[in-house]
Amino acid sequence: MIDGFINLNKPAGMTSHDAVNLLRKIFSTRKVGHAGTLDPQARGVLPVAINRATKFIEYLTDCDKSYRAEIFFGLSTDSGDLDGKIIARAENFLMPTIDELRAALKNFVGEIEQVPPKFSAIKIHGRKAYELARKNFDFEMPVRRVKIFRLELVALNENSATIEIDCGKGTYVRSLAIDLGARLNLPAMLKNLTRLKVGGFELKNSLTFDEIKKIGAGCLVPIEKCLEHLPAFELDEKRIRAFMNGLPTTISAPDEKFLRIFSGGKFLGIGRIERGELRSSKIIT
Repeated sequence: MIDGFINLNKPAGMTSHDAVNLLRKIFSTRKVGHAGTLDPQARGVLPVAINRATKFIEYLTDCDKSYRAEIFFGLSTDSGDLDGKIIARAENFLMPTIDELRAALKNFVGEIEQVPPKFSAIKIHGRKAYELARKNFDFEMPVRRVKIFRLELVALNENSATIEIDCGKGTYVRSLAIDLGARLNLPAMLKNLTRLKVGGFELKNSLTFDEIKKIGAGCLVPIEKCLEHLPAFELDEKRIRAFMNGLPTTISAPDEKFLRIFSGGKFLGIGRIERGELRSSKIIT
């Protein structure tokens, strides 16, 4: 059985679920999943797990991400992007200057509060928000605290600005576009979005579907290589069976939420250290 992650360059116009289904056909397996949904109109990095790698997707959800976003000013929609219905329009407005944009962007760097778009997959009373929004239900989205590490203006056009974003999990770029517009007293929305990075998955190393079809299994990256943001721990070979069976191993080490566990260079799975005991969280079987 082939296992590993694929650094997919998802094209615009395709849902993340559609991408998974296509890779299921390419690799003739049902065990395919993605880490971090990318909106249909967005493009760029989408980590996809094949076979046993699907068990380890959860360890990628906390990874930081990077985006390049084009924000359009003078128009806003109910979805925060081009797919929505127009709800506000500004006529004959002056575009913000470079200095005004840079000053406004500074207000969103750090830990901030953000309201996710109603057209998102966040669950509201057990149902996805976008399902409720499409049926015109009246509901409030919960405020989230998210982290934005870097916001950089990279281009200014006639009606739009292109920015690059380094951020933590749960950040919605559509919400950032709306909030930036509000800061500048202009309706705004997200026009284009490219995901540049998810943890160690970078756009420059990503592959298109055509490239994946040509390369085949050779494009799969080993599970342990894709989890290098987690510390590595070498386990005594005498304790392999105990680890694989969920039994604790007493060790002298500080607590650690998640680690990649190896023995003799072989990847065994993910473990955690708590109160001087190492236990398995997920094993490779």
